[in-house]
Amino acid sequence: MKKPVIGITFGDFNGIGPEVILKTLLDERIFEMCRPVLYGNAKTLAHHREVLQLEEVKTALVENAESAAEGVLSVVNCWPDSAEVSLGNITEEGGKCAWKALDKAMADVKGGHLRALVTAPINKKAMQLAAFPHPGHTEYLAAQLGASEPMMLMVNDGLRVGLATTHVPLAKVASNIQKDRLVKKLELLNRCLQRDFGIEKPNIAVLGVNPHAGEEGAIGNDEQQHIIPAVAQARKQGLLVFGPYAADGFFGSGAFAKHDAILAMYHDQGLIAFKALSFHLGVNYTAGLPFVRTSPDHGTGYDIAGQNIADPSSFRAALFAAIDIARQRARYDQWHADSIRKGGQRPAELQIEAEGGDDGVIRDDRSVSSD
Repeated sequence: MKKPVIGITFGDFNGIGPEVILKTLLDERIFEMCRPVLYGNAKTLAHHREVLQLEEVKTALVENAESAAEGVLSVVNCWPDSAEVSLGNITEEGGKCAWKALDKAMADVKGGHLRALVTAPINKKAMQLAAFPHPGHTEYLAAQLGASEPMMLMVNDGLRVGLATTHVPLAKVASNIQKDRLVKKLELLNRCLQRDFGIEKPNIAVLGVNPHAGEEGAIGNDEQQHIIPAVAQARKQGLLVFGPYAADGFFGSGAFAKHDAILAMYHDQGLIAFKALSFHLGVNYTAGLPFVRTSPDHGTGYDIAGQNIADPSSFRAALFAAIDIARQRARYDQWHADSIRKGGQRPAELQIEAEGGDDGVIRDDRSVSSD
């Protein structure tokens, strides 16, 4: 049986993306698990290897992922060999080449040639210089595939933090939090946990947006008007949803460990806590797409580019997660198809126990606070 084909985009070639890719693929066991396809440029890759003085990774040039080879890194050339690398600097060319790699990878996704995609970091300013019309990877992928509103989900072992809003200025967060939208986010997160992580009855915590989760309306009424009604609606639909919780006390007290996933209201509310607990080991997963996409939990790291000190742990975790989630999703979809055909009986070998569990008690920790 052929190994799954996993796409990898080069990211911004002025940053540490190529370094963490090369360091990850130096482990030959990767090639026993998948057929990796790199969307970038073979000469640019060789330049980084020479600068970093890393061992050579065996490569083969291919036109697309359909021709992915066994036992080597297949490389799809996405830009001319003349592209100029400027390590540690934001450049328009770095943004343009990162965009070209994404477009090539998406062509293979749409062609059905990839089981999953792992994206190395891009820089938003460089992408703006290149006239990239999206805030980031998540929005680009959603637009390419017609996904209405995917979710950024940060993952590390049992810790999973989803975002109700993603790349939105803080001043606009509150206006982007409405009951109906939050219910859809909770439905999406619930489906993702079931299909992609094998959790049969997910237990989801919801954070408030204001200090102390609003103090019953004393510090803002977003919870009263939108978040609490959304939690109530989701529970009526049979979802195990709890909250809203004050974010500081929720993470500070360790309450997050009682839940399979957490829905944070905005980017830094969720990611500061996640990265404090999981930096270098976390994975950014995009829930709600028709294919599996992961990325490391760090950025381009311009300040250390070319110095051979970048830690590949998060990129390696992203690659492993892409393989594991793709397999889990295939098992779930196969069971679902078999279940319909066989009248709903679930095969014993595919019984998946819910993680964490639930004792039926609704706990309200909104009063827990560090200030």
